[in-house]
Amino acid sequence: MQLVVARIGRAHGIKGEVTVEVRTDEPELRLAPGAVLATDPSSVGPLTIATGRVHSGRLLLRFEGVTDRTAAEALRNTLLIAEVDPDEVPEDPEEFYDHQLIDLDVVTRDGTTVGRISEISHLPYQDLLVVERPDGSEVLIPFVAEIVPEIDLEEQRAVIEPPAGLLDDSQAEIASGREDS
Repeated sequence: MQLVVARIGRAHGIKGEVTVEVRTDEPELRLAPGAVLATDPSSVGPLTIATGRVHSGRLLLRFEGVTDRTAAEALRNTLLIAEVDPDEVPEDPEEFYDHQLIDLDVVTRDGTTVGRISEISHLPYQDLLVVERPDGSEVLIPFVAEIVPEIDLEEQRAVIEPPAGLLDDSQAEIASGREDS
């Protein structure tokens, strides 16, 4: 099975390094020197990681055969894809691969059906569960422990504790810094 583990960002310097947006909880395993990764678009790869380092909090990679800024810039927005055994699970029991979460039923603590996870949206600061509701609409649920306290893979469900307004706009609490005159 294939998993997206990173997206290539802009070129860094003149020697072929690129910034990467990491999309795996195991970058030291998936993005290590010597790793061979498929790509999307496939015409760019496969790419073999030559070196990796952290600079100012960002991971920088250099790939074999990419030796200058022009070649590095041509890789921008390419997705890096690792081949993973479908039975493999992350070492941390609080971490999950996207394929483990897709199609889980989403329910509130009291058992109310919310919908089914259709996609995981990876944003820079947190992931979002894209949940398709029974009526066909979608709701975005921040994938944080306070809102999603339980993932039960055996029961194929995610239990959520949504704050007011997350599932129903009419329950939203509106905060305003200005006073009505």
